[in-house]
Amino acid sequence: MMAVEDMVVGIITWAPGIIFAVTLHEWAHGYAATRFGDPTPAQFGRLTLNPWPHIDPVWSIAIPLIMLVTSLATTGHAIVFGGAKPVPINPRNFPPGSFRLALLSVAIAGPVMNLFLALICAILFRLVFYLPPFMVDALASMLVAALQMNVLLAVFNMLPVPPLDGGRVATAILPYPLNQKIASVERFGLPIILILAFSGGLSTILMPPMQWILSFYFTVAGMN
Repeated sequence: MMAVEDMVVGIITWAPGIIFAVTLHEWAHGYAATRFGDPTPAQFGRLTLNPWPHIDPVWSIAIPLIMLVTSLATTGHAIVFGGAKPVPINPRNFPPGSFRLALLSVAIAGPVMNLFLALICAILFRLVFYLPPFMVDALASMLVAALQMNVLLAVFNMLPVPPLDGGRVATAILPYPLNQKIASVERFGLPIILILAFSGGLSTILMPPMQWILSFYFTVAGMN
């Protein structure tokens, strides 16, 4: 019974952070594209802070829920990862004179948004202790979970593997034909990520930068 209660608490603690992290990540991509003249995100209804248009049934709900329940049941610790439906953009709408800048800005907008949200969570963590005591523990746990989820999304998405944001950044800044060689890897991107995830290589790659970034946010939050 206690294990079930822990799972329910874990879902309640992590779900808000996952939803807002992936929603604002994708919104930021759409907003950046719009600023460079591409109306596609708006046409597809993705310039909204309503989570529902951004939610993917598999990556936003099923996989995070399965990972959360499985990790809590097997290790006692929450291990959560998720994603959202990619925002559609049409690079042909970007100004020719700033085409690469537009590609770079759109690609990096999502991870930058996640790092900004992590900073907000760290600041709010300091303030939460001014609330009535009965509210503190639950809100503090939710803020820490949201902080960690945003850092995870930022670091993961900056891996230089298309179709991740890091792959888009690489194609935007690398010279021709190297950028095209990176772009050609996109059809193998998801299999590469899945192989890394199931082999344990993904956590080996992500943990060092995550720990370094989290130490900064924990200092801001007063947790160090």
